[in-house]
Amino acid sequence: MSNSPAPTTAPTLDAERPRLPAGDPSRHRPLAALQAGFAALPAPPADAGSVALLVRRLPDGGRETPERVRLTQADGLPGDRWKIKVPLDPNAQLTLMRRDIGDLVANGQPLTHFGDNLLVDLDLSDANLPPGTRLRIGEAEVEVTPKPHTGCLKYRGRFGGDALRFVSTRDALAANLRGVHVQVIVDGKVALGDAIHVLGRPNQA
Repeated sequence: MSNSPAPTTAPTLDAERPRLPAGDPSRHRPLAALQAGFAALPAPPADAGSVALLVRRLPDGGRETPERVRLTQADGLPGDRWKIKVPLDPNAQLTLMRRDIGDLVANGQPLTHFGDNLLVDLDLSDANLPPGTRLRIGEAEVEVTPKPHTGCLKYRGRFGGDALRFVSTRDALAANLRGVHVQVIVDGKVALGDAIHVLGRPNQA
């Protein structure tokens, strides 16, 4: 009979592991290609844009892409894993990312890999949307929070080290190429293709 101690926890079965999106290294773009692609992009709209993709991040790491949702002050995007984080951080309730930057970096990979709740056509730079800026998205209203949205190890794993460097330069951080955080101020329905309007910026009289 073996005297080896019994394991204190059962091994996690593959079927039980979180279904986190995995990157495709063959799709990783070098830094020079990312910079050249960014320079060739047309300027995004400043005051009126649109919703290109809605993403719900599930607790197990999976993703859903509903055609319409109701954003709420209590839940952000209902069913999104933000709600299960303890403690809840209202400054990180929802994330927005430019759709064209997503297309550039993903290079054919699903845009859901980024984990941002809304992919949008809008200038998200600090100059255009400083913290405190109010936006109407569909029927909902949100406010840009001061919490930075930056790349991480997951981002590097999915899109490559050069992609992480691309969104981490001083100019990229000022342009918020990784995206911005917003908090829901007024509940409302949002659907794909809905308009986004800047309602007011804190530096406006």
